[in-house]
Amino acid sequence: MSFAVLLKLAAIVAVVAIGWAAGRMKWLDAGGNRGDSSRTLSNAAFYIFVPALLFRTTARVDFSTMPWGTIAAVFVPTLALLFGLYVVQRRSQRGGALPVAAPGVRAISAVFGNTVQIGIPLATALYGETGLAMHLAIVSLHALVLLTSVTALVELDLAAARPRHRGGDARHLAAVLATTVRHTVIHPVVLPVLLGLAFNALGWLLPAIVDEVLQTLGTAVVPLCLVMIGSSLAQYGLRGEVRHALGVTAVKLLLLPALVLVVAHWGFGIGGLPLAVIVTMAALPVGSNPLIFAQRYGALEAETTAAVVLSTLAFVVTAPFWLAVLARIG
Repeated sequence: MSFAVLLKLAAIVAVVAIGWAAGRMKWLDAGGNRGDSSRTLSNAAFYIFVPALLFRTTARVDFSTMPWGTIAAVFVPTLALLFGLYVVQRRSQRGGALPVAAPGVRAISAVFGNTVQIGIPLATALYGETGLAMHLAIVSLHALVLLTSVTALVELDLAAARPRHRGGDARHLAAVLATTVRHTVIHPVVLPVLLGLAFNALGWLLPAIVDEVLQTLGTAVVPLCLVMIGSSLAQYGLRGEVRHALGVTAVKLLLLPALVLVVAHWGFGIGGLPLAVIVTMAALPVGSNPLIFAQRYGALEAETTAAVVLSTLAFVVTAPFWLAVLARIG
């Protein structure tokens, strides 16, 4: 692993440590009283900064230049794993005490990588401008595809868990589907993406002042989320969450890149630089968006925090392994 990537990892750990210190010292708690500062940061990210970033990204992306074959080779195995994990977790949840949204939170944690804070400098250091362009093309659809999919699953579960209305199963099913669609579309992550896609499809250009505002808000996402992770770690700690977090870490760092490698290389016939870029992306540690998602639905916040921290630390070991595998494949 290059010095530039290690330096980036060290900077990420340092910012998370600052967030942890702020949480421990209660710097972010109003009036010095102990409050849920990590949830406040999460709400700020979820309702203000992330929507700005997503809208600007989807409104500006040039779909005519997208490498659709390579993109399909990434998302086919990733979505298959997402839905597979969701089904397994939902079945194991029956009769349990976990929140309704827990299966969706675990599923998104195991497939949503840190494609920006770590992924961009890693792609730049390893594969240059050509590799970075491929990486960014996939990143532009990363949140759209994964967060929209898991949001629909969680909202469906939440709607189904609500008390049934009188009128029988058919009426209940119609109410569940209507609630799911409404909550999936009118959502701080999904709605700005849909609006950005519509803006893009109409061929409109963002006015300079609007673009500047959105860019300014979007640049706050990375540091805000890293501080939020540290604050959440100070609040919840790792005790009692390590076993499940290690499971999520193993799936994210080992199983997902293995699936992408097999499907992309032997299923789609992709090799060379495109294969290296997408396998490297799949091997990235858990990103901050799953924690924002967990905070949004009040499910497995401590476990997701632990998975982000543990996977980031373990990435130092697993990244060279996958680079060695890619070198052998050629």
